[in-house]
Amino acid sequence: MVSLDSVREIALAFEAAEEVPHFEITSFRVKKKIFVTMNAEMNHITIRLSEVDQSVFYEYSPEVIYPVPNKWGKYGWTHVNLLLVEEELLREVIRLSYCIAAPKKLGDKYMMDVNL
Repeated sequence: MVSLDSVREIALAFEAAEEVPHFEITSFRVKKKIFVTMNAEMNHITIRLSEVDQSVFYEYSPEVIYPVPNKWGKYGWTHVNLLLVEEELLREVIRLSYCIAAPKKLGDKYMMDVNL
């Protein structure tokens, strides 16, 4: 299990990342774009991945990483089960989500950095 504090620490480690409320849950944004939402009640986060990455992670571990079960899932929005995910995998998917949301210059800084 990965704690909510760990998610917060990982998300806020990225340049220009900030924590902002999103309705009744917490979101992490870069330049006003969401890259993670955190739902404490459901013990999951929601991130955005490319279609290819979403498919690969889902195939690898469907009980841990799976598309949001509505039209948002078709746009890459993906749930991550915090009760089952390993921290290393969590860091990787949050990094990918940040790179999608961030302006190109910021995203490129982290695109190849797998040591976050």
